[in-house]
Amino acid sequence: MARHRVARAELIVALDYPRWVSLGRLVRRTVVRCVTRRRICNGNVETLRGMVSGDSIIYWHFRSFARKRRTIRAWVTDPTVPVVHLTSPRATKRWLASAEVP
Repeated sequence: MARHRVARAELIVALDYPRWVSLGRLVRRTVVRCVTRRRICNGNVETLRGMVSGDSIIYWHFRSFARKRRTIRAWVTDPTVPVVHLTSPRATKRWLASAEVP
C-alpha cells in the first residue's frame, strides 16, 4: 500500500535529520507534554511511566529510525520518486523560504 501512495505522490519532502536532532526534539516535546499534562491523541496525557515504557514514542524512535532512513535513501536513489531530501533544519528553512506558495 505504501508503494502505491509513493507512486501517486507529486512530491515527497523527506526530513532526514541526524538521530540526535530528531531524538532531541522528540524528548523535549515529550517532557514538555508530560510536565504540562497537555492532551494529545484522543485526549491522552503523557506520563513519566509512559515515557519509559516499551510502548513509548521514544522507544519507537529507536526501533524505527534506521528503517525510516533506509526508506528515504531508497527514494533518493530512485529517479521515479519525486523527493526533496532535507538533512538539517537549516536546509529545511532555506527550502521553505525558496518555495513558491500558491
